[in-house]
Amino acid sequence: MVQDLINFLSDSPVSFLAVDTVARRLQSCGFVELDAACPLGEMPSGKRFYVRKNDSSIYAFRIGGKPLSEAGVHMVCAHSDSPTFRIKPNAEMRDASGLTRLNTEVYGGPILSTWFDRPLSVAGRVILRSDNPMQPSNRLLHVRRPLMQISNLAIHFNRAVNDGVKLSRQHDMLPLLGLADGNEAGRMLCDVICSELGCRRDEILDFDLYLYDTTPACTFGVHDEFISAGRLDDLSMVHAGCTALTQACDTMTDATQCLAVFDNEETGSQTKQGAGSPFLASLLRRMVEWQGGGEEGFHTCVERSFMVSADNAHAWHPNYPDKYDPTNKPILGGGPAIKFNASQKYASDAVSAAVFASICRAASVPCQKFVNHSDVAGGSTLGNILTSSLPMRGVDMGNPILGMHSARETGSTADHEYCIRAFRQFYVQD
Repeated sequence: MVQDLINFLSDSPVSFLAVDTVARRLQSCGFVELDAACPLGEMPSGKRFYVRKNDSSIYAFRIGGKPLSEAGVHMVCAHSDSPTFRIKPNAEMRDASGLTRLNTEVYGGPILSTWFDRPLSVAGRVILRSDNPMQPSNRLLHVRRPLMQISNLAIHFNRAVNDGVKLSRQHDMLPLLGLADGNEAGRMLCDVICSELGCRRDEILDFDLYLYDTTPACTFGVHDEFISAGRLDDLSMVHAGCTALTQACDTMTDATQCLAVFDNEETGSQTKQGAGSPFLASLLRRMVEWQGGGEEGFHTCVERSFMVSADNAHAWHPNYPDKYDPTNKPILGGGPAIKFNASQKYASDAVSAAVFASICRAASVPCQKFVNHSDVAGGSTLGNILTSSLPMRGVDMGNPILGMHSARETGSTADHEYCIRAFRQFYVQD
């Protein structure tokens, strides 16, 4: 499973490619893609399908043995996006020597300094001209070779660099793309796109492109007990949910099994493909109606459902003990952590936490609890955002990791296997 996670991360540098990777894995297990713009069709027991939104979020279902209005949904939620840099329009910035940088903007909340001096490349989607202006062609782009780098300023010019330096997102974080001659000025990135996709420059209408670190994920530690990788937050939870669903979907259960992978969690989730969108609720309502449940059936479905919001937690860092709660500090290798917050930034309460802890116990998986140090503000995640529109029972949890939002995060190989087992147990539990 750990090597499979490494392969998954390698194929999923940005949300569009992560969703494509999930879709291909679902297809190999008999899931069929449906178009949300068309009727979803009958919803018999055992039906397997998925729907995409914006090519960057995906919602997979295996219909249960009982109608949704009677048994509800067992849902694992995660998100496909991670902090990075988005390439701006008209991005190339060339100086008199021919050195060309790309104009970028920060996406989410990365630890900026961790992006320096790394081999970077570009991935995302490119929009090409078609015969129908309302339906242009969407093409995925994944440049696998190192293409650019954000270079540090030498310590000789900044003697205080190790004392902490405030970085400008506009001036300090621009990657070096190449050395352009007169003919390449203003078209270097475009030429790369054309070469990768086999298209012409005049076919390119627009793009959603992001930077990613090309350094492969790896395990480390005396016993290979740790994993080092970019985008563990939150693609490790996406991989765990997808793996558990494909392992569990042959087991007929009363409840419908669901994996929901949203986009834009790192920027607040308030998009059509984010957890703040009514899209998932609309899908469930349509599914219930196809089963003859009507509006009342939709509401009973919600009340009988359970959601696991899977987003990584903060692991205990021995170098910074003062940043952690004195009694609730998850450790690497100690199993998934249930997350609590008095200000309701997490969906967990005593009932939902007890349910998930019982699921872990049934799967022979250890379970931990995470609460922020009372003097240290924490972030929010999917659970409370989603339950504001789908008021179902739910728990916020995640595997503990170090260096969250670094270009390179650290997790436990054992925790990843624990999480898959817990999710699989959740899917098959009636």
